[in-house]
Amino acid sequence: MVYGWLQFKVRKRTINSSKLQKQQLDRRLLVIILILTVLGLITVADASAPQALNFFSDELYFVKQQAVWALVGVILMITISFVNYKVWEKFATYIFFVNLLILIAVLIPGIGTSLLGARRWIFLGPFSFQPSELVKLTLAIYIAKLASRDKQPLAYFLPVVIVAGLIMMQPDLGTTIVILMEALIQIFVSGVGLFYFASAGLLAFVSSVLLIFTSPYRRDRLATFMQSTADPLGSDYHIKQVLLALGSGGLFGVGLGHSRQKYLFLPEAATDSVFAIIGEELGFIGTLVLLLIFSFLILRGIKIALNAPDKFSRVLSVGIIVWIGSQVFLNIGSMVAVIPLTGIPLPFISYGGTSLTMVLIAAGILLNISRYAKKES
Repeated sequence: MVYGWLQFKVRKRTINSSKLQKQQLDRRLLVIILILTVLGLITVADASAPQALNFFSDELYFVKQQAVWALVGVILMITISFVNYKVWEKFATYIFFVNLLILIAVLIPGIGTSLLGARRWIFLGPFSFQPSELVKLTLAIYIAKLASRDKQPLAYFLPVVIVAGLIMMQPDLGTTIVILMEALIQIFVSGVGLFYFASAGLLAFVSSVLLIFTSPYRRDRLATFMQSTADPLGSDYHIKQVLLALGSGGLFGVGLGHSRQKYLFLPEAATDSVFAIIGEELGFIGTLVLLLIFSFLILRGIKIALNAPDKFSRVLSVGIIVWIGSQVFLNIGSMVAVIPLTGIPLPFISYGGTSLTMVLIAAGILLNISRYAKKES
């Protein structure tokens, strides 16, 4: 009953709208995105300095790279905000299947590069990228196209299963969870029957449990979450350092640039654990402000989805927002020990060129959809 009511409200919002008119893009969303990008650069410059100085004798090494990707990403975002979103519907199938081929290629020795026990990167000269970051957007576009064609349920679930399987072969459980959350919510708003949706959700949950308990590494992470005092210098070390950083920050923090944990005590200080550095330096108030900015971003995205001009743009908007929102939840949730550590970057903030560029491209698509939003009659 609730499922039918929610779908009726979304359809009613579109049906009762006036004729489509091109208008200004959502400037509030643009400002929020630019603020987050700048905050990300400042945070990376701060959190990565000790590691950069230690390994490359240049404390600005990482932020220089991130700044290049940020510039490329912002240029692409602004350019794409002027490209009619219908173009993505037209080429959705092609870009999705090309991405599938790249996901397969990354698993092939000699093409994909194995780092820290995972094969997730492809190196092209001095540059590297993660195909799994690309598929967060290409899958969202593909599912939106399927929704616009009112395809049968199997057409939705088959590509999701294939993508999730390929990503787990890397392996990367955190990204798999994001993909599943993004895809399932898109399928929900597409109008697929509740039976199929519930069955897929149950299957995803059971599969996640099996993947956790069949992997010693993931099983240890779950055990660490359940009993965080068992091995403070071993499997518990990461989360202990995270909580120490957050606890040291108190209400107002120790001051920007004055983190102690970033001096090679906290693993992945500029990537997965960057929220802990923010909490240490800016305190509870600083993290609260960051959460509010992310909340405004998600709310603007929801508004764009509700006022989207057609089914394709509505389902695509939902996919992008769930992708960003789920990553924020998984990253911060693991940092405050609400969920086990997942190893997922914080959108816009964590160091990582592929992640930042792809989320800015997705933001450009959202901005373009906002140009064609329907006005309520």
